[in-house]
Amino acid sequence: MASEILSQSEIDALLSALNTGEMSADDFKKEEEEKKVKVYDFKRALRFSKDQIRSLTRIHENFSRILTTYFSAQLRTYVQISVASADQIPYEEFIRSVPKMTILNVYELPPLDGRILMEINPNIAYSMMDRVMGGKGVSVNKVETLTEIETRIMSQLFEKAFENLREAWSTVVDVDPVFAEFEVNPQFLQMVSPNETVVVISLNTTIGETSGMINICIPHVLLEPILPKLSGSYWMESKRKESKPEETAHLERRIKRAQVPVIAELGRSDISIEEFLMLDIGDVIEMNTRIDDPLTVRVGDIPKFIAQPGKSNKKLAVQILDSLKGGDDDDE
Repeated sequence: MASEILSQSEIDALLSALNTGEMSADDFKKEEEEKKVKVYDFKRALRFSKDQIRSLTRIHENFSRILTTYFSAQLRTYVQISVASADQIPYEEFIRSVPKMTILNVYELPPLDGRILMEINPNIAYSMMDRVMGGKGVSVNKVETLTEIETRIMSQLFEKAFENLREAWSTVVDVDPVFAEFEVNPQFLQMVSPNETVVVISLNTTIGETSGMINICIPHVLLEPILPKLSGSYWMESKRKESKPEETAHLERRIKRAQVPVIAELGRSDISIEEFLMLDIGDVIEMNTRIDDPLTVRVGDIPKFIAQPGKSNKKLAVQILDSLKGGDDDDE
């Protein structure tokens, strides 16, 4: 039987009842056994499968690593960003959970139809801005009194940071993030209808000694065209493209014209560094082969053939006698 997903308020009420003794664990189990009708809240329609949520989580885990590198270089301080959670909730519930005064950036993602909302905790945003302006990264929450210069600095900082989403999403779809709007009051934002299902990716963020959350809100309507690509079957499918015959023939011709070094090895010898330093004109180095032994022919430093030395048209040459099997094992 499918499990019921409780809201945060329902979880809090249940824990409170258990702690105060109003309900025991046995009563809860008995109530669950007697429950025959499952209430379905159409306002909390689950439109994403667990598989798709996992795929979105993987994408944004990659995005958080890219952001960590980007902000570390921009701010020249300790930065750590990681995915804390990924949940699907109604847009209205997300907006209610956002503080009245915060940093809100809205982006468009062509060719996808729709907009993405990034909510940055003011402590994080001000710490970043303080570092950009040459400070130590001190956070002072004064969202209500943002100046035009501060607004511009924050907008540019997060606009360039969000461009990294292109790389994170490249395995699924090629997007071109465009900054659309900057706001501090969530009540003035109405991206989708209140009951529209959205995915909220929460990122734990640490800038120096300041910590906070960055929330990315993605509406279902934006992801709908690429939902099949977020399923596990898509990731497991082999995308190997069959080569055309003319491409194979062209590749074969190019390989045949490639040049490789061929070395006929007369022999080898090991000497000490001291003996090497004492070598002089007229000295003789004894090889590990006899004069009548066959030579080893190496192709690209790999022994491939056995040959005998000779001459061809008054030039030194070797005649191939046999090929070596498993030449890689003999290359020591």
